[in-house]
Amino acid sequence: MTRPTPYDGSPARFPSGDGDLAFLDTGPPTTGTAPAAPTLVLLHPGWTDHALWSEVVPLFAARHRVIAPDARGHGASANASRPFRQCDDLAALLRHLGTGPAVLIGCSMGADLAVATALEHPDLVRALVLSGGGSGRNMELRTPWAVENAARQQAALAAGDLPAWAEHFAHGAVGPQRQPGDVPAELLGRIRTAGLRTLSKHAPDEPDHHIPVPDLAARAAALTVPVLAVNGALDAPELASYARHVADSAPWGRTVTLSDAGHFAPMERPGEFVEAVEGFLREAEGQAGSEAGQGR
Repeated sequence: MTRPTPYDGSPARFPSGDGDLAFLDTGPPTTGTAPAAPTLVLLHPGWTDHALWSEVVPLFAARHRVIAPDARGHGASANASRPFRQCDDLAALLRHLGTGPAVLIGCSMGADLAVATALEHPDLVRALVLSGGGSGRNMELRTPWAVENAARQQAALAAGDLPAWAEHFAHGAVGPQRQPGDVPAELLGRIRTAGLRTLSKHAPDEPDHHIPVPDLAARAAALTVPVLAVNGALDAPELASYARHVADSAPWGRTVTLSDAGHFAPMERPGEFVEAVEGFLREAEGQAGSEAGQGR
């Protein structure tokens, strides 16, 4: 399959009250005579930014309004100077943009953010798509490959060797069953570049002002929206289990596994990922219409 042309649009700015937050906003207008397709919000993994979605954006934007923010302290968004929650930042942005209930699509840290927003700001969410995350970071790494790679990242940070850290960080896309040569070099390069761009914004002794929403895994059963988990078959099993747990806990959930993909499955297999999401949205809308017709 031919890979799509990456989207290279410049982000807009949202004045959050604690510095500007950067976001991409593209796609067809959401008003008109025909019913609008749902707005999609793409939430990036930790240490990266919205540019990691660059091959996914043009595929979705042909039909949907697509919003892809940089989380606070990531990419072009301002660092925090006081305590904050990522889900509150996202809620403020979506209300500012007037999106109405949107489909939140998150990978890794972005999946955690999607679930947290659905729990804390349910009026803004109509469905969730999660990849490699969604249950928070309270689950322990067990796969030796994942444990060793995390240790290498920490050792490189402690030594102040940012290029080595970026190399090990990008290696997270490989997974325990492959070698780096099995992953598109362009994707590994984008992960390294985004990681260094974010890491370079922060000082080693900088306080972490982010307040995570607790107990995402336990609270997943309280979700009221459809959930799709899309995992890479070659990801570490415990990482793939995060999204699957949320889909299994939700009242209406599905899990899809993409072969020949690891932790960054949406970026590694953008066409297959978009196809899975579009099919899920059609099924979810049909389910909602059926329940409405039955008076539920």
